[in-house]
Amino acid sequence: MIETPVPQQPGERPQDEQVDEIVRNGPGGALVLAGIATAIVTAIWFAFYFIVFLPRGVIQ
Repeated sequence: MIETPVPQQPGERPQDEQVDEIVRNGPGGALVLAGIATAIVTAIWFAFYFIVFLPRGVIQ
């Protein structure tokens, strides 16, 4: 959602408040996305291991 800037005093930067709010909220979305991606890669690795490697048996 884009908010219209509120008129500020001369010399004051209106984006400072918005930046402070964003930083205060933290990188929650990025961490969730990284967690989901990691889970998908791990699931693919386990699936590949159980479907391809285990059925082949012990390599001698």
